[in-house]
Amino acid sequence: MKWSEKAWQSIDGIYKSILKMPFIVALSDGSLSMNKFQFYIMQDSLYLEHFGKSLAVIGTKAHNIDDTLAYLRFAENALVVENVLHESYFKDFEILDRGTIQPVCHHYAHFLKSTAVFEPVEVAMAATLPCFWIYKNVGTHIYANYQSFNNPFEKWIATYGGEDFTEAVKNAINLCDKAAENTTPAIREKMTEAFIIASHMEYQFWDAAYTMKRWN
Repeated sequence: MKWSEKAWQSIDGIYKSILKMPFIVALSDGSLSMNKFQFYIMQDSLYLEHFGKSLAVIGTKAHNIDDTLAYLRFAENALVVENVLHESYFKDFEILDRGTIQPVCHHYAHFLKSTAVFEPVEVAMAATLPCFWIYKNVGTHIYANYQSFNNPFEKWIATYGGEDFTEAVKNAINLCDKAAENTTPAIREKMTEAFIIASHMEYQFWDAAYTMKRWN
């Protein structure tokens, strides 16, 4: 069994819990309050900036040029393409600016950056994988189950539930599997640990959007 298959099994409960979250359910049926969605978009925009920087660091630490190029492309997508998408959503949903980073976004972003800088590159790769993999699967789930009639979030759902991310996600999974295969058992264990922590943070990010969790 590949490392990625074992890793996904380890977060099966987390993923199933995400699909049942109030934010996901309300987004799917269109009942999510606009202020919660605005909070989410603002925090996601801030997160992607840090996520992109983490990916760029991984690219500089990669063991071969193909992996370097792959992670630099991932970084470019996060920093440029996603920024353009969010600018569009800011206009559509009347958001004036990104605001300030709030606790869960801060925790998640700095976990990724510290892992990218201080841990072996294989562990950093595993830490960024849930953002690709869980996000794609959640987007696909929402797209397959959403209520399209008068759903104000239909454009967002169509974007994140489509096929554009599929190849990037497959590539990220394959890169992690290759890294796991070529490293030590101890580092593979740390890869799985980082993957699980980041998956918990994915859950917390959605939950924080629904509760609009801010600094006290």
